[in-house]
Amino acid sequence: MGRRIALLGAATFFWTSAAFANPPDTFGFGSRSTALAGAVSADATDVSANYYNPAGIVGAKSFSAMVGYFRVDHHLALNGQDTHVDPVRGINAGFVIPGRIRSLPVAIGLALHLPDDRISRVRALRQEQPRWELYDNRNQRLYLAANVAIRPFSWLEIGGGVSFMSSTRGRLDITGKAEIFSPQNSSLRHEVDADLTAIRYPQVGVRVHVHPRASLAVVYRAEFQLGLDLDARLYGDVSALTTAYYQLATSSVNAFLPRQLVFGGSWRVRDDVRVNADLTWVNWSAYVPPVAQLNVDLNIPPPAGGWPAGISAPTTPAPITILPIGMRDRLVPRLGFEWNAFSTERIDLLVRGGYEYAKSPIPRQTGTTNYVDLDRHSMSAGLGVQWHVKSHIYSGTLSFDTHLQWSELVSQVFEKNNPADFIGDYRASGHILNYGASIAAQF
Repeated sequence: MGRRIALLGAATFFWTSAAFANPPDTFGFGSRSTALAGAVSADATDVSANYYNPAGIVGAKSFSAMVGYFRVDHHLALNGQDTHVDPVRGINAGFVIPGRIRSLPVAIGLALHLPDDRISRVRALRQEQPRWELYDNRNQRLYLAANVAIRPFSWLEIGGGVSFMSSTRGRLDITGKAEIFSPQNSSLRHEVDADLTAIRYPQVGVRVHVHPRASLAVVYRAEFQLGLDLDARLYGDVSALTTAYYQLATSSVNAFLPRQLVFGGSWRVRDDVRVNADLTWVNWSAYVPPVAQLNVDLNIPPPAGGWPAGISAPTTPAPITILPIGMRDRLVPRLGFEWNAFSTERIDLLVRGGYEYAKSPIPRQTGTTNYVDLDRHSMSAGLGVQWHVKSHIYSGTLSFDTHLQWSELVSQVFEKNNPADFIGDYRASGHILNYGASIAAQF
């Protein structure tokens, strides 16, 4: 019986997550924007503007819809051994509908990320267990954003909306009879009840056209925290000696996205060349560790004649000490360019490239915690083809875009202050490959 209770407690104790953002925040939304390294806050007017700057959707010339697929392969290693971080893959889709209310230009937009493996996932790791804090499990989230934008003046666009993410709540019940002398004769019933609940957080953006060839943008994304609440209860008879009651409630942060403030600019250097730049402030210092808070109620009264020889009742688990991580706020620069390499009345061929530098917000792990992260250099490239179609069946623009992004993580050795540390020193290194394509249509 004591072993079963211990296993139940361990399972609940370890049910925490290493997911700390949403997929678009790390891997981009739409192949064009990803190929430009995400430096599109002052430029995007397509479906991707629903994520990068909701003000941009009012710049769409007509109704547009997009669907794309991408995959991210992680090659992240500790001491040269691959840590098997799951790949990220899923569908990005959405639409933009521009229009007018009297003389005021308006637009509404919707963006969706749908993972093709799981809608939501929780992975259990102790804070002492080395894990890639900002990548592991990040993809297992359903993301939805709905926006509206207006253009009150010809030079000013304002937009905002709400993003939705899925959170998890669950309950585990175990009842029945446990035979401590012949465990194979135990009869236990397990009942699990879990559901997804949506949380919402706002985002707003402004785009200013300072010149026919240049624009500036400011975007704000609010913080969100996805909670994971789990209740576990065990109640039953112990070999006709006594009854056992064990109740445990955990509360932890299942996913975390810090506040972000983006400053961006876009400049059409020539008719066929555009250069973009974004600078994003990320409020990582507000980060909440993903370790569960535990409340335990354990009641196993001794039998009337005392416990048989060799049998002892389990004790209440000791409280967990959550150690602070001490993340630091970061500025993330992004640069992108787009060149219309070939253009005719019917077709355009666009070449794109971009660069992003993300300095790790996590300090060196010299103590007992092992939240692993490294500085990241990301280089991206992509091609886009646009067909301008005029026919009785369809009149508009069809676009096919691809992207390829290589992220190199700067290798680092983590040295522990305590020579007797259970994990010890280790070297972290790796790279990430992100590739995909999208199709869009404007009507």
